[in-house]
Amino acid sequence: MLSAPLAPPAMHIPDGFLSVFVAVTLWIVTIVIVAIALHRVSADLGERQVPMMGVLAAAIFAGQMLNFPVAGGTSGHLLGAALATILMGPWAAIIIMTCVLGIQGLIFQDGGLLAMGANIFNMGIVGVIVTHFVYRSVRALAGGKPWGIFVGGFLSAWLSVIIAALVTALELALSGTSPANIAVPAMGGIHILIGLGEGLITVGALAFLYFVRPDLLNVGEAKPAGASVWIAGLVVALAIALASPLASSFPDGLEWVAEQQGFLHIAQSAPYQIIPDYALPGIANKELATILAGIVGVLLVFGAAFGIAYARRKDRAPQAASRTLN
Repeated sequence: MLSAPLAPPAMHIPDGFLSVFVAVTLWIVTIVIVAIALHRVSADLGERQVPMMGVLAAAIFAGQMLNFPVAGGTSGHLLGAALATILMGPWAAIIIMTCVLGIQGLIFQDGGLLAMGANIFNMGIVGVIVTHFVYRSVRALAGGKPWGIFVGGFLSAWLSVIIAALVTALELALSGTSPANIAVPAMGGIHILIGLGEGLITVGALAFLYFVRPDLLNVGEAKPAGASVWIAGLVVALAIALASPLASSFPDGLEWVAEQQGFLHIAQSAPYQIIPDYALPGIANKELATILAGIVGVLLVFGAAFGIAYARRKDRAPQAASRTLN
């Protein structure tokens, strides 16, 4: 059952759940991998990737606001790493997820600042790696047959959520927040169910693209996307944001586990607030405040991902010209 229209709950690891050592270590690992991704995506970017990176980031941000109810009084939300990886490749997907998760933490106070490295690592790196290998393996087994797209999409999306949750559980255990023998089965169990929703959403999106723009399912082989295509995608993302007040208000998987295992109280509040709880400050109407926050977030994430892609593409042009002349 959906809750009354309210802002969706925060979804990511807050500060306080992870030890300083674990959080800083994951920040370092994440920075290195994101830097590599920036370098690699510069070489891989084609004409369609620049606007599509922005559109996909915006759609994932909007989709993450729509928490859906799961058995046991919990909720899940789109992760999006699988869809980004399948459509854009792993390096671009890491940048997309970094933009989404970074803006969620910096602007919407969803996830701690110290824990942001862990959130990007878990959802934006682990999720992408799992998807990349599972999806490619299933497509190879399918021998180019269409069922490989859908089976591979579902399995990679489902497993990306489960593995990311298990990695989070191990981080909690290493931080001394919750023993591994409690955190791992608790996080794994609830995210097996949440992952089913991720798989179904991913398959639905892939099925739509398969019939409308099948070339988008072949990374690097798609026809350039005209302005009408990415503008339509941005409009869809904004439309999803309009539905954000319908999100389930049940706690998400991590919050539910924290509450059940008794460590929710150690979560630390953000040192500042800009648009906390996905509700634009100063707006008395909660539904309108959530919708406006969603629209702001969609535009910010689109701008960030588009700007990074455009800058990397622009940097690549002189280098390519230089190599041609030589």
